[in-house]
Amino acid sequence: MVARSSEVRSSAVRHSASRGAGGRRRRGAGRLAGLGLGGAALLVLLTGCDVGKTFDGFGWPQGGITPESHRMYDLWIASCIAALAVGVFVWGLIFWCVIRYRKRGNELPVQTRYNLPMEFLYTIAPILVVSVLFYYTAVVQTDVNKESKNPDVTVEVVAFKWNWQFNYRDGQGRDANTIASTLGTSEVIPVLVLPTGKSIRFEETSRDVVHSFWVPELLFKRDVMPGIIRNSFEVSSIDQEGAYVGRCAELCGSYHAFMNFELRVVSPEKYEQFLAAKKAGKSTQEALTAIGEKPYAETTVPYDTRRTKNNFNQTAASAGTGS
Repeated sequence: MVARSSEVRSSAVRHSASRGAGGRRRRGAGRLAGLGLGGAALLVLLTGCDVGKTFDGFGWPQGGITPESHRMYDLWIASCIAALAVGVFVWGLIFWCVIRYRKRGNELPVQTRYNLPMEFLYTIAPILVVSVLFYYTAVVQTDVNKESKNPDVTVEVVAFKWNWQFNYRDGQGRDANTIASTLGTSEVIPVLVLPTGKSIRFEETSRDVVHSFWVPELLFKRDVMPGIIRNSFEVSSIDQEGAYVGRCAELCGSYHAFMNFELRVVSPEKYEQFLAAKKAGKSTQEALTAIGEKPYAETTVPYDTRRTKNNFNQTAASAGTGS
């Protein structure tokens, strides 16, 4: 009788423990499901609004004016959303484990040697995430670095300490001819005039040290190298007229911070009139005035050379008024 009674009690204890363990598993599954639904809801919420505008582009420059800039911007925003989704899921698991498995007494919890589903998850999931991000990064990078055989406009960008020269060319490569040119000076910020709706190739070279050609709205930043290296890139079109500041983004010497220029985007008709005026011998300022544009840069100002006071070159003549 005693043995039978003991067996009954033991069986009852086992059944009770089994029901408790099953309940805990159900509650754990419920929490995981809720966490997954919360992450999905956050993802839907983020993708259903202008995330870049809401969160200031997650640090990425906004206001791109080329198709390439829009593609790079979209890739960045999508990557940030994916990172946030993964982060919410991981943070949720961390906090759930902290609360669920916090110490409740001196008794040790059940020790688990392995968990195949969890090991599979944290091995395969990162590989899938990295593979997807790598695929879309490779696609976008290949697309924005693509150059056509015959772009509509070719500009040679020549950098020197500490200014810019822009040569409008009749073809590509070193053997092409310059049909018009704009040269910046200490007193006049150089203005690079380009048309909307045209494919434009930039070919870059330097006369002295490494510089960097950067217009934030183009979302391209390319080093300008001295010697035989000619970095180049191409935009399929510029979609918006306006004036945009350009900068040297490579520390190149004493006046690096003042090595600015301006990109002036105009209609194709005005661009042709501008080139015609330059070919006729007019300066860049005169050609800009002829097409109804402001003659001088409006997004940045020339630097102060301080040549007339406490300077090693006090008697130097003026560097000119631009061309």
